[in-house]
Amino acid sequence: MAKFFKYKTLDMLREDVEQLGVNVRLEDELRACLEPLDVGGRTVGNRFAIHPMEGCDGELDGKPGELTVRRWERFGAGGAKLIWGEATAVAEEARANTRQLLINEDNLASLADMLEVTRKAHRDSIGDDSDLLIGLQLTHSGRYSYKGPLIAQHDSVVDAVTIADKKKRLFVTDEYPIQTDDELRAAGDALVEGARLAAKIGFDFVDIKQCHRYLLSELLAARMRPGPYGGSYENRTRLAREVIGRMKDELGDRLILASRLNVYDGAPFFQDPDTGAGSPKDIPTPYIGGWGTNPDNPLEPDYAEPVRYARDLETWGVELLNISMGSPYYNPHVGRPFERPPIDGYTSPEHPLIGVERHFDAAAVIQAATPNVPVIGTGYSWLQHFFANAGEANLRDGRVSMVGVGRGSLAYPDFAKDAMEKGELTRNKACVAVSYCTALMRAKHNDKGQFPTGCVPRDKPYADIYKHALATDPTRDA
Repeated sequence: MAKFFKYKTLDMLREDVEQLGVNVRLEDELRACLEPLDVGGRTVGNRFAIHPMEGCDGELDGKPGELTVRRWERFGAGGAKLIWGEATAVAEEARANTRQLLINEDNLASLADMLEVTRKAHRDSIGDDSDLLIGLQLTHSGRYSYKGPLIAQHDSVVDAVTIADKKKRLFVTDEYPIQTDDELRAAGDALVEGARLAAKIGFDFVDIKQCHRYLLSELLAARMRPGPYGGSYENRTRLAREVIGRMKDELGDRLILASRLNVYDGAPFFQDPDTGAGSPKDIPTPYIGGWGTNPDNPLEPDYAEPVRYARDLETWGVELLNISMGSPYYNPHVGRPFERPPIDGYTSPEHPLIGVERHFDAAAVIQAATPNVPVIGTGYSWLQHFFANAGEANLRDGRVSMVGVGRGSLAYPDFAKDAMEKGELTRNKACVAVSYCTALMRAKHNDKGQFPTGCVPRDKPYADIYKHALATDPTRDA
C-alpha cells in the first residue's frame, strides 16, 4: 500500500505540496515540454530526456546484451528527443559491475549496431530522427569499481561505508592506497579515447560523468588529497579540465560535450534499528569531504562551488548539463526520492516531495548561473504520471531547459509519445518508485555475477527475473 503517493488528481497532489510548503508547481496543460530546443547547434525536437539508465545486462566482455538492445530500442520508440545513453566504462578496471557496458575497439561494432537499432525504432515510431540526440555516458567508477575501490582520496566518513573486501565484509581504512597521479592521468587518457570511439560510430554527444561519487565526482570533493589533483578548487577540477580540453582539441565540433554533474553529495545515512528510517551517520564538523555540501551542516547543500564549476564547464566547452546529487550507495533518498526502499534499505527519512523540491531547486540554481547552457533536471519519477505537469511548470518558469526521467523511463519508455498524442500520461504505466530495480542491481548471485535490472511492476520480463533472483538468493533464509 502506498505510504506517500495517494494522489488521484493533480489537485490532490497540490494540496500536499501546499501543506508541506515545498516549491513544486504543477501545470494542467502540456505545452512547453513539447517545444524544440537548441543543444550545441542541434535542434532537439522536444524537452523530454531519458537519463542514463543502466540495465546491468551487458555481456561479460562489455558488449550490449539482448536486454540492453531491447531497452535502448524501447527508449528510441518512446518519443523522447534526447536519450542520454547509460554508463559505459572506459576501461575494464573502471566498470561498476561485471555486466556494465565497456567501450573499446572490440566492442565498437556492437555499440554501433545498438545505436542504429535505437534510431530506427525512433523513425518507425515517431517518423523523424533528425531532431533526436543520442549520447553516451563515459564513466570511471573509481571508488565503486567492481574489482575493488579505486579511491581518489581518503575521507573517513565515506571510507567507513566503502567495502574494500566483499567476501570478508571489510571496509576501506587509512592504509588503503589511493590512486596515484599517474593512474588518474591514465583514467583521463581512457576517457578521451572513449570520446573518440563514441564520435567514430555516430553518437551525438558524450557525458563526462561527474556524479554519484564515482571517480571524477569524488575528485571534485578531494580537499584532503595531496598533489596536483587535490586540495584547491583548481586542483580538484584539474583532471576534468584536462580531459575536456583534450576532447575539444582532438574532436572539435564532431561531438557535443555534456556532463551529468553532482551539485550536492550530502552525508551517509544508515537504517535506524528502531524505526527503519534513514538516519545520518555521525559526521564530525566541519566536514570537508562533500562537494556542494555545507561543511557545518552536511545535510544542507552549499551551491557556491558547483555554480562556479558549472560556469567554468561552459567556458571550457561543455554545452549540456544534467544535474544530480547524492550517492546511491549511502544516501539513496537524496538522489532518487522513493515510495519504498529495496529489501535491505532504509525507509525515507523525509516526505519524498521534499527530495523532489531539493532536485528542482538545485537544477534551477545551475540554470540561472548558466542561462546559455541547457540544463536537464532530475527528481521527477516519484511524481508518477504527474511528473510531466511538474516538468511543464519548471520549463515555463525557466528553472530548467529539459525534463529528465530515469526510473520512470524503465517503467514507461513511451511517456513522451503519450504526452504528444494524449496530452497527459497514463497512471497504470508510470513508475511507482518501489525500488525493485535497485534490488535487482544489488543481486549478484548468478553465473554472470550480476542480475539484469528493469521495472518489475510494469515490465513482465523483469518480474520473472526478480522472482528467480529471490528464489535463488543464498542469503534469503540465512
